Amino acid sequence: MERLDSGSAVPERLRGGIVALGNFDGFHLGHQAVVGRAIERARAEGRPALVATFEPHPMRYFRPDSPPFRLTSADQRARLIEQAGADGLFVFRFDADFASLTASEFVADWLVRQLGVAGVVTGEDFTFGKARGGDLGVLRLLGQANRISVDAVAPVTDGDGPVSSTRIREALRAGDCGTAARLLTRPFTIEGVVEHGDKRGRELGYPTANLALGRYVRPLFGIYAVRGRLPGGVVRDGAANLGIRPTFDPPRELLEPFFFDYDGDLYGQAIEVELHSFLRPEEKFESLDALAHQMAADVAEARRRLA
Repeated sequence: MERLDSGSAVPERLRGGIVALGNFDGFHLGHQAVVGRAIERARAEGRPALVATFEPHPMRYFRPDSPPFRLTSADQRARLIEQAGADGLFVFRFDADFASLTASEFVADWLVRQLGVAGVVTGEDFTFGKARGGDLGVLRLLGQANRISVDAVAPVTDGDGPVSSTRIREALRAGDCGTAARLLTRPFTIEGVVEHGDKRGRELGYPTANLALGRYVRPLFGIYAVRGRLPGGVVRDGAANLGIRPTFDPPRELLEPFFFDYDGDLYGQAIEVELHSFLRPEEKFESLDALAHQMAADVAEARRRLA
């Protein structure tokens, strides 16, 4: 899959394609349905299949002080889209100039001139253009005027309503890893580069790989059963503290996984950590012995749940 952004010229082999248009943060069941429809149409018509999205997320642009909310990093999202079968990913740089585009300017300048698309697939609730001046009806009118077909995909629903990024964030904030995984079609995963810590875990016999939480949504703070995907294709189960480590000062938001039966050096390396099951809330302990005793119990419970 070829990755392009607002400063890239779209190669001729990717022009005339069918483009799935949206934010796609999390690439959950609903997003997969939109992208899947675009790929299906593209294959049936002998055209390239593209996905076009935005970075930073528009909410981060309009509400820069909002708490962290991302379900995937930009790289994670790109890999998931590539695995879905898209031929190209185009990332609109969401800045002041882009935010000022009217709906008609967006279609004319970007969909027609820059991308040269033949068709667009979106969710039914997609909005675009300055002050959200464009919706599905506007997109269809502009598409008709520019000879672009427009296809809308209805929300994917389950027994609790439409699948959405909001529902997934709410599940994670409640520690409900199972619901999040079901809607995402995979466990919620935090990726990052392992950084040096204060070696507290190593002193207690549980060395951890420390990851900053960055722009990810904050799941319920506590202890989790996790699975790590490490360099070289190594996969290890583990137990992790996600939160501020209330027993130690100063408090700092971290994900600290301890991987079972692993003694490699991970400092400075990129890893992925899947959250599989919430074990218990964070707790402040009066002594390191009490903390070590609880950590042993947490490791045993994590092994049981992941077995």
